[in-house]
Amino acid sequence: MSEKRRDNKNRILRTGESQRKDGRYAYKYVDAFGKTQFVYAWKLVPTDRTPAGKREDISLREKEQEIRQDLNDGIDTAGKKMTVYELFKKYLKQQRNARLTTQSTYSYLLEFLKKDKFGARSIDTVKISDVKAWLLELKDNGLAYGTVLFYKRALKLAFKMALHDDCIRKNPFDFSLSSVMKNDTQSRQALTQEQEEQLLTYVKSDVCYRKHYDEIIILLRTGLRISEFCGLTVNDLDFKNRIINIDHQLVKVSKIGYVVQPPKSENGIRQIPMSDEVYQSFKNILKHRRKQKDLVIDGYSNFLFINRNGNPQVAVNYEAMFRSLVDKYNSKHEEQLPRITPHVMRHTFCTRLANAGMNPKAL
Repeated sequence: MSEKRRDNKNRILRTGESQRKDGRYAYKYVDAFGKTQFVYAWKLVPTDRTPAGKREDISLREKEQEIRQDLNDGIDTAGKKMTVYELFKKYLKQQRNARLTTQSTYSYLLEFLKKDKFGARSIDTVKISDVKAWLLELKDNGLAYGTVLFYKRALKLAFKMALHDDCIRKNPFDFSLSSVMKNDTQSRQALTQEQEEQLLTYVKSDVCYRKHYDEIIILLRTGLRISEFCGLTVNDLDFKNRIINIDHQLVKVSKIGYVVQPPKSENGIRQIPMSDEVYQSFKNILKHRRKQKDLVIDGYSNFLFINRNGNPQVAVNYEAMFRSLVDKYNSKHEEQLPRITPHVMRHTFCTRLANAGMNPKAL
C-alpha cells in the first residue's frame, strides 16, 4: 500500500490535496466542463492560523466543500470567478443589435468598471448588500439618480446572463432602486399656456435668440423628438401636401460621430401635418439657412438645421440653447420660466392635444 501524503504538520492530505514548498495548500479538481482547475489557501482547516503577512482567507477544506456543492448544483466553478468587469465585457459582446447610442453608454460603463474597485470583484462574492452600498457610493459621489439607475439595470442584465449560465445562484441586482435611495430627478413639466406665450414673445423680440424662433415653433407645434428634428432634410418636407415625413433620426455618438438611425419605435415612422404656422416657419428656415458642408451621413444629406461650422445640429446644441435662453429670460423677469429642454417642447405639444380631448391611444 502506498504511503499517504502528509503536510508539514504531519496531517494526512486527501485526494486532490497537496502542499507546496512555501507552505501553501492546493486542491486539484475537474470542473463541470471536464477542465482541470486549482484552488489555493494558506490554511488546510478553519482552525489553522494564516501565516504572518498573508491575506486572510477561508481554508482549503472549506473551499473544497463549496466546490463540491457547486458541482452538485451544476454551477460553473470557473465562470463564477469572473470579475464584474469581465462579466459585463462578455455581456456586451452579445449586444450587437443594441442601438449605437446605447452601445456608447455601455462602453462608458465598461470603462468605469475597469477602473472602479467594484469592477474587480469576483461575481460569486457580490451580495445584494454590496450592490446597494456601491450604488449609494455612486450617488454620494455626484452621479445623478438616472445614471445610477442605468448602471443598475445594465448590470442586472449581465448578472442575469451569469445566472442562466450557471455561474451564480442568485442575481444580486434583483431589487428596486427606490428601496435604497430616493428618486430626486426633477420631472419635466409641460409649459402652461401663459409660459409658452411669455417664451415666444421674448424669443421673437430678443436680438440674440430671435433666430431660433422658427425652430421653437416647429418643436412646439409638431411634437418631434429632438433627434428626429435634427435629422430633418429638405426631402422630408412635402410643402404641396403640407406633410412632414419622419422615418429616421440623427444622433452624434462619442468616438463615432454623426449617425442616422430609425426612429425610437415602429410607430415613430409617421407623417405629421404642417399647420400654417409650422409651414411658414419651415419656409423661413429654408430662406435663411446656413450653407451646409458637402456632407452625406448614412445616405442622408441636405439637413435643415446647420451650425456655424456647416455641420448638422444635434440634441446637445439645442439643450444648451434652451438653457442659456431661460437663464437670460429669468435674469430680466421677476416671473421665472422653469427649466426648458427640447423634450419639454414635445411634452407641451402632447399636453395641449390631451387637454383638447384627443384620443389617448392616437396621441
